[in-house]
Amino acid sequence: MTLTELRGVYPAMTTPFHEDGSIDFETLRTDAQRLEAAGVDGLVPVGSTGESATLSHDEHIEVVEAVIDATDVPVIAGSGSNNTREALSLSRRSADAGADALLLISPYYNKPEPEGMYEHYRTIADEVDVPQIVYNVPSRTGRNIEVETTAELASHPNILGYKAASGDLNQISEVVERTRDEEFYVLSGDDGLTLPVLSIGGTGTISVVANVEPRRTVDLVHSALDGDFERAREVHHELGPLTRQLFAETNPVPVNEAMEIRGYAPGHVRLPLTRMREGGREELRRILDDLDPVGDQP
Repeated sequence: MTLTELRGVYPAMTTPFHEDGSIDFETLRTDAQRLEAAGVDGLVPVGSTGESATLSHDEHIEVVEAVIDATDVPVIAGSGSNNTREALSLSRRSADAGADALLLISPYYNKPEPEGMYEHYRTIADEVDVPQIVYNVPSRTGRNIEVETTAELASHPNILGYKAASGDLNQISEVVERTRDEEFYVLSGDDGLTLPVLSIGGTGTISVVANVEPRRTVDLVHSALDGDFERAREVHHELGPLTRQLFAETNPVPVNEAMEIRGYAPGHVRLPLTRMREGGREELRRILDDLDPVGDQP
C-alpha cells in the first residue's frame, strides 16, 4: 500500500525470542495480528524496541517479512545504522521485502555534524523510493538532530515524518512550526509525552506502551486527534504508572517482561541486555494487575 500520511498509533514491536536466543516467528506473527485486531494504525518492527542492534541483517528482513505476511496494516521497518552504506542496504532490502515505510535512527556513536546528518538521510531518501521517517533519539545516539536539519529534510519527497524522542517539547514544537507547509508528520517517540506532542500539532505515536495496551493507546491518540482532550487526558493518566515502569530499566527489557506477564510473548532478551530485576518485575506485575482489561488479552 502507498503510505501518504502518518496518523495514529504505530507500536514499536518487540522481537520475541526463544530461550536459546533464536527468533520466535510464530509468536511474532500472532502478536502482529493481536495488535492489528486492537485497532492500531500500523506496525514498526525491528526498531530499538525490537532489539535491532542485536539482529543480523538477514534476521532484520525475516522479521519484516513475517510481520508483512501476518497483517494488512502498514508496516514501517526499522532500517537505520550509523554506517550510511549499511543503512542504505537495509533500507533497500526492507523496501524490496514490501515495507510501506522506513524508520531511520540517526547515526549513533560517530556523532556527525549537521552537514553529515543531512547527507546521511538525503542519500538514503534519494536512493530508496519509499516514505521515510527521521528518528531523533539523542539519549541513544549521542547526537541531537538540529531543527534546521529536520526542516531541510522535510522538503524531500521521500521523507514523510519525524519520530520525536528528544524529550524537548520546545524543539518538537519548533519542528512542527517549521514544517507546517510540507506534507510532513511529527510522531511522539516518548510515551510519556505523547499527549503533549499531540497538543502542539503531532499526529500520532510510535509507541512502546502500545505493545501492552494497544486499545488504550489508540483511545488516547485518536481522542486527541478528534479534539477530545478530556478523554485523552483521562487515558494518559490511566497509563501513567505503566509508562513510567516500562522505562524504569533500559527499553525493551521492561516491555518484554510485561509481554510475558500478559501472556503475549516470552520475556527473553539478547545479550548484552538481561532480564528485569525482580523488584521491578513485581512492581510491573502489580501495575498490570491494577489495569482493568479492555480486550487486549488473547
